[in-house]
This record gives sequence, structure tokens and C-alpha cells, in this order.
Amino acid sequence: MNLISKFLHTRLKVKEMERSLRFYIQVLGLKKVRSTVSPRGAKLVYLKVPEGEEELELTCFMNETGFNVPEDLMHIAFQVENMKAFERHISDFGIQFSDGPHVLSSGSIIAFVNDPDGYEIELVQLPLKA
Repeated sequence: MNLISKFLHTRLKVKEMERSLRFYIQVLGLKKVRSTVSPRGAKLVYLKVPEGEEELELTCFMNETGFNVPEDLMHIAFQVENMKAFERHISDFGIQFSDGPHVLSSGSIIAFVNDPDGYEIELVQLPLKA
């Protein structure tokens, strides 16, 4: 018997919701699924990759001060079809990779970019199938 049947979402706390939404929607291409306000008064917006099921929940507490993302706290990974095309795309927004691209022994290519709050986003191009 499986006690857990499905991974649903990951929550990221963000400083400015609109700025973060522009990044995740325009730069990464995620789609807004829904938005609501939590019982504690936080604004919640759910996003997902167009072909995916799992969601990314962005949360913003109004009038919060002292917000800081600790370095190396976590990262989120997304698959890209073409790393060079993705690099050209993000450069249109004035964004550069913070690390990489690197070719791994598996043939995968990885690179990293930071979101507006400093969360690290890993991008993975899987090797071509023979």
C-alpha cells in the first residue's frame, strides 16, 4: 500500500508577487492555474508547466519585512528542450545563467538561473536518444 499517491506542489515564498509572476510566466513559460488568499491572508498563485501535473505555489504575505532567501536553501529543476535556445530566450529579458551550461558525463546539459528573489532554478537538457 502506498501511503502517498501523488506529488502535488512546492511552495516558494516571494517578496513581490507580480515581479515573480512575470519571471515564471514570461521567462520560464509556466501557466497560471489559479489564485486565492489563504486563511492567514497570504496571496497564493499556482503555476504549472503546460504539459505537467505538479504545481508551483507562489505565496506572498502582504506588508512583510525582512524577507531573505538563504543561499543554497533549495532549487527547482525544469527540463528544457534546447539549452542554447533557452539561453537566447532569457537574454531577451536581460538574464544570464548564474552557472553553466555544463555537460555532464551522462550527456545531459545543466545550467542555473536565479529568480527575482534569488531562488536557484536548474535547467536540464537531457541527452538526445540514439
